[in-house]
Amino acid sequence: MADLPIETIFEILTRVLAKVVGRSRSVCKEWYALLSTRDFIRVHCSRSLVSSNQRVLLIDDLTCSIPPIIFQSYDYGPRSIVTLPFDHQNNDVSILSHLNGLLCVCLNHTNELLLWNPTTSAFKRLSTPDSLGIYINNLDAVGLYADDADDYKVLHIKRRWGVYESYVYSRELNFWRNIPFLTRQEYLSPNFFWSPGTFCGGTLYFTLCECWVGGTNVVICFDINSEQFKEISFPPVPSTGFVQGVLVNVKNELHMFAMTGWFEITIDLWTLKED
Repeated sequence: MADLPIETIFEILTRVLAKVVGRSRSVCKEWYALLSTRDFIRVHCSRSLVSSNQRVLLIDDLTCSIPPIIFQSYDYGPRSIVTLPFDHQNNDVSILSHLNGLLCVCLNHTNELLLWNPTTSAFKRLSTPDSLGIYINNLDAVGLYADDADDYKVLHIKRRWGVYESYVYSRELNFWRNIPFLTRQEYLSPNFFWSPGTFCGGTLYFTLCECWVGGTNVVICFDINSEQFKEISFPPVPSTGFVQGVLVNVKNELHMFAMTGWFEITIDLWTLKED
């Protein structure tokens, strides 16, 4: 393949399995640069979005595996075992956010944030001596995104001692920096729970739901270019029970599964439409 045009190599490698892509990155510097671009990752992911190519990452106690999804029987196929490349304990790894095969995870026994690529086994610890990159469950929120320069970044929203702070980590620069956050004091209450961040169309979206009947529910948006936050309205769901919103990106459109109820749960599917 050394004599093939780079466009042809692109077309071939966007059609192979992820593990083959991982091995191909070590062929030469040109291939490494090609397979690291956002365009390659996006096209490879889009061509993998057929039922025969779907996989799910399962973490159970001390094991990690990737089985195929069998949609006809709603089951999993034979799984391949993935070795966790970092020190961990039993039930220690929580997946907080994901994008194009890259995971942001938390080690529960240390509260450290890590970036991890299960395909290549590469990982990076994000914690620093001054306690950046430390995640507290039920208080914090994390979202993973990529900017126009193909730099993968982590947005970490921290709720500490009656104050919200937000930080952005750059994988390329290996550096955390502080950015301004919303100042709504009522959101500091421990009754508010954050969803993981979902990246869609240049914006990270989070749901923020108050954990009681009739509580406040909003969607928090983070524009990755201006690095500014704003609120948009939650879908008009009934206020007769607890509310939870699960966000998903489907073909670059944001959807929400809005769950409401008490003893019986109702699930409605909503799609975000621009004005």
